[in-house]
Amino acid sequence: MNLLQQLNDLQTTHGWLSDETLRAFAAETQVPLFRLQEVTSFYPHYRRTPPPRAHVTVCRDVACRMAGAPEYTQALRDGLADADDVEVHEVSCLGRCEHAPAACVDDVPLERWSAADVVAAALGAKALPADEPTATPRAWPSDPYTSREEHYGVLRGLLEDRAQARLDVPEVLQSAGLRGMGGAAFPAGLKWRFVREAQGEPKWVVCNADESEPGTFKDRVILEELPHLVIEGVLTGALVAGASVAVVYIRHEYTREAKAIRREIERVREAGLLDTLGVDLSLFVSPGGYILGEETALIEALEGNRGEPRNKPPYPTNHGVHGKPTLMNNVETFSFVPLILSEGADAWKAHGTNEGTGWKFLSLCGDVAKPGVYCVPMGTTVADLIEQQGGGMRDGLALRAFCPGGASAPFLPATKADTPLDFTPMEQAGSMLGSGAVVIVAEGRDMFDLATNLVSFFRNESCGKCVPCRVGSEKAVVLLERILEGQAEGSELDLLPELDEALRLTSICGLGQVVLNPATSVIKHFPEDVQKHLRTPGA
Repeated sequence: MNLLQQLNDLQTTHGWLSDETLRAFAAETQVPLFRLQEVTSFYPHYRRTPPPRAHVTVCRDVACRMAGAPEYTQALRDGLADADDVEVHEVSCLGRCEHAPAACVDDVPLERWSAADVVAAALGAKALPADEPTATPRAWPSDPYTSREEHYGVLRGLLEDRAQARLDVPEVLQSAGLRGMGGAAFPAGLKWRFVREAQGEPKWVVCNADESEPGTFKDRVILEELPHLVIEGVLTGALVAGASVAVVYIRHEYTREAKAIRREIERVREAGLLDTLGVDLSLFVSPGGYILGEETALIEALEGNRGEPRNKPPYPTNHGVHGKPTLMNNVETFSFVPLILSEGADAWKAHGTNEGTGWKFLSLCGDVAKPGVYCVPMGTTVADLIEQQGGGMRDGLALRAFCPGGASAPFLPATKADTPLDFTPMEQAGSMLGSGAVVIVAEGRDMFDLATNLVSFFRNESCGKCVPCRVGSEKAVVLLERILEGQAEGSELDLLPELDEALRLTSICGLGQVVLNPATSVIKHFPEDVQKHLRTPGA
């Protein structure tokens, strides 16, 4: 078993990882103690101190900040001030932005609970809800099946002629124009072909379900409501690649979603599909950290190491887990594979609009009446998403800005709201589709405050491996906070473009390369929100 999973089990058993527990584990497994200290000090999920009777976590990131998280958190601290056996922690995005401010007690999400009710739950005076997958999943247009009995019909059809399927599937995905939906947007068919043709055994297939960027929660819903499509996509990838090992890598905060995937894995195992394919399929629960969404950092975790990104090349398609060819896509990408193969590339492309192709899952949050996850035609405009899916702006407010692709996507002004939510149009508009996380901002919001919050997220989540990101992100936050507090003059803004360029050119991975996107886009489109915070020279 992977070292991290062993430590997960150890912590579940003991509640925390004491020095004595780690020493005993080291003696039993012959894993050097320094290795255990190396990984437990890196991953935030591992506790090295005794746990409290209850612990409360509250998201501090952009959607929750917009929904009053600072005041909400203070109310929790006040309500629990006399409870010495309860801890309250502000944390990075919990992936439940539609229920902002998002809070958990003992890792159980409490959706739209008042601060008073959360306090009561932490004190044991109010029962926690059952953290179970929904028994009534919605009907989604991306699901080619009308009944449970039909599930895996596409894969079973491919198994009738495996050799031909291995050749055909990547070409169909390429013709359909399917791209990676986690943010990188690399053509899926091309990646599948690369791994199929790569040399080395055993090959791996990895589903990246470590969705952790503020505003992004679509994969969480797909995992809970469409687990059969995710698993069928993963197993189809294994068939094409000739892989014998497959893993769904999920963030530890997604407990109910992990249950849904575990049950689906057992279902395909009992149906004999894993034996037929010759695939060992398992679920890997991440010990935490946004950086684990980066593919090579995730691979390091699968190898039992600190989750620090690797230099590329080599790329995972040739040199992935344990140096073997590895096919990695995110949840949404894998979930689309059955429908594309069922109806064909042309029919898939016809679902799009405004020259977009296929369906697109979008997370929608912020100042909208109905935040949530929506599956819409690729190419749907931001304006249409707000009005047709999101129920319009909250309280009838006017749209001021939006972020179309998660925390790393530059903000755009309301004048760009007719831009299609698609890769090229968003790039031409000066942003990116990214993870498909659309954060809506109404008039009256302080854009510079929101930008500083997002840059702080990246600073907090930097793994620290490379100096530019580790030091540069901290320097950026210090400067932005000085401006926000009215302690900086306009001349200090001149440092940001230079810092942004240095981070883009020298950071190992995408985190460091996008740290300043929120700030630079606000300076460009909303200079008045910056100017009002600057100190007058000589004042």
